[in-house]
Amino acid sequence: MINKLKGLKTILLSLLVMAIWGVLYPFVKIGYEAFSINGSDIPSILMFAGVRFAICGLILCAIAFFKKDKIEAPKTKIVGIILIIGLFAIILHYSFTYIGLSSTDSSKTALIKQLGALLYVCFAFLFFKSEKFSVLKIVGAIIGFLGIVAINFNPNGISFTTGDILIILASICLVVSSILNKVIAKKNSPFWINGISQFFGGIVLIIVSLCLGGSMLTFNLKSTLVFSFICTASMAGYVLWNYVLKTADLSNLFIIKFAEPLFACVFGAILLKEDIFKWQYLIAFILISVGIVLGNRTKKEKKNESKNI
Repeated sequence: MINKLKGLKTILLSLLVMAIWGVLYPFVKIGYEAFSINGSDIPSILMFAGVRFAICGLILCAIAFFKKDKIEAPKTKIVGIILIIGLFAIILHYSFTYIGLSSTDSSKTALIKQLGALLYVCFAFLFFKSEKFSVLKIVGAIIGFLGIVAINFNPNGISFTTGDILIILASICLVVSSILNKVIAKKNSPFWINGISQFFGGIVLIIVSLCLGGSMLTFNLKSTLVFSFICTASMAGYVLWNYVLKTADLSNLFIIKFAEPLFACVFGAILLKEDIFKWQYLIAFILISVGIVLGNRTKKEKKNESKNI
């Protein structure tokens, strides 16, 4: 009974994270409008992302400090891993995401980003010894990738825009950061992990933006409210994600992660009036879902077989 309650708690917390991350897709686009950022203005886009994560990281580090949270020894090694997480999770991931999002619907972006989760589920055996190679996982990866192709299908053929390619790269970066995160999550404070990685990533993005000719954000009442919501949701989402990483299997979490584009589609329709009733989206949803289910099916069956033996 207790294990079932813990499992239910993990699922509910994971779904809450997916809802938070889902609403951030349209809110980032709202943020572009609030700060008068043009979709082709890459320096300003990077500045927007940089300021967001520098502030979030600083606040999370302050919380970790006052909570007297600790980092396990050797601290130099762990902090080094956290900085690498910052490279993939913040600098690369959000550079690709923010630039790609400027030219792609938020609902479509959220769907394409599930490619990363799919790749992990199907090829997890390359990262952890506990995960086993499976033909079904490879089949799942192929079917899931067809879902990504379906999103980009039109009567004239299949086409991937630059924005789509950037989102795919972002999804791969997120998988790399999640794997590293999983390695150190159990013995280290989620506040320190997210605080250091986000602050480091944010500062680097700000420097890159300034080098490209960007300028600091100009705040007014609307932009301040939007930006405050984005920062608050971002901090809450990442801290909760790190919390569930401590107790749940990463493959299972990536299955739940497929709820993220559903929330993004709903919030995109509500907040941005995006057209989510496209047959490509429905087919993509079905194919990617099947791919992820197949990618996890063998693992569950083997557990049951070992019990029967």
